[in-house]
Formats: sequence, structure tokens, C-alpha cells
Amino acid sequence: MAAVVEEKDVSGVEEKATPSVAPTAAEETAAEPGKHGDEEDTGAQIAPIVKLEEVVISTGEENEDVLLDIKAKLYRFDKEGTQWKERGVGQVKLLEHKQTKKVRLLMRQSRTLKICANHMVLASTTLQEHAGSDKSWVWHAPDYSDGTLKEELFCMRFGSIESAQKFKDAFEAAQEKVSVKSEKDEEAADETAGLLDNLKVEAATVTGNEVPDHKDD
Repeated sequence: MAAVVEEKDVSGVEEKATPSVAPTAAEETAAEPGKHGDEEDTGAQIAPIVKLEEVVISTGEENEDVLLDIKAKLYRFDKEGTQWKERGVGQVKLLEHKQTKKVRLLMRQSRTLKICANHMVLASTTLQEHAGSDKSWVWHAPDYSDGTLKEELFCMRFGSIESAQKFKDAFEAAQEKVSVKSEKDEEAADETAGLLDNLKVEAATVTGNEVPDHKDD
């Protein structure tokens, strides 16, 4: 049996419409972009209360050329505790001074930028593998990272064998530069000393051969 749907006569039901009220002139002005009182541009310029001046921060590396810049982890051997202590993870650089041509090793921690290694590259320094690892190097150096010159035993670990070898090659290349410069400085010092000795000899000769005063007979 089919269901019978009762139809309702809605012809007599009045539809309730939302009353339409025209906005006032003030509301129209507020709704238009650029005409709101708070957004109105008066053209006035307000001077800042505090004037911040640009500050130039010196890193001490301005007069140096970067020979190497690579990421590594540094350890320092604690003699009192007889153990290795981590000094931080960061970028290790080999820096050559533009005038003196001296090379130093500088390492800063990644987050704090605190210096954890700062020493000159010497021709007498020897890099050695740490416990047979081909990713780490151990060496002695007179370090100045803590503000005072102190002999330290460092161990530096790299993320790959290639990075470790790259550091070693750059370090040894810097040592060759330092060695050549030292030889030239010694030759220049010997030459200067020789010239000074000659000047002393000539001065002594002139002093010993002074012309005597002539007396009337």
C-alpha cells in the first residue's frame, strides 16, 4: 500500500523578511577603506624616542685570509682528570694574516661563537691519528683561547674521512708556508746582522786612523 503524503497549504503563510535598514552616512564612511579615523594618514612624521646607532662588531679576522673553513668537534685533554673533555662543535678555520703571513687556527662554538681554540700554526707541530681513527687528529699547541697562553693537547673529530684529510692537507700546507717564511726571516736577520758587523768594523777602522794634529816646527 503506497504511503500518502499530506500536503499542506502554505499559500496563506506570510513570509517573514528581515527588515532592511539603510546604513547611515557615518557607517558608510567607516566601512570604506582608507576613510576610517584610525587609518587616516595625516602625513605627520613622529621621531623615535630612542635612536639606535649602527655598531660595527670586530671579530679580529678582518686582516686575515681564510685558508680553510670546516665543521668539527674539539676535545681538550684534562691532565688533572686524565680524560678528554669536549670543548664544543663549530667551524674551525685556518687564517693567514695579510701582512705578516703568519697562520693561526681558530675555532668557535656554533651557537655561542665562543672561542674554543686559538693558536699559531707552527712548523714543529705534528698531527697524529687518535686511537687509530681516520676521522680524528691529535696535536699539542700553545693555545690562547682562554686569554692566557697555555700548552694544550687537542683532539679534533670530523664527520667524514674526506673532511679529516682535507684538514690535514690544509694544516700541512700552512706549515710549509710558515717554514718558508721562517727561513726567509732567518736569512734576512743574518744579513742584517752581517751588515751591522761591517758597520762596526768600518766605524772602528775610521776611529783608529784619525789624522793627528800638526804642530808648528
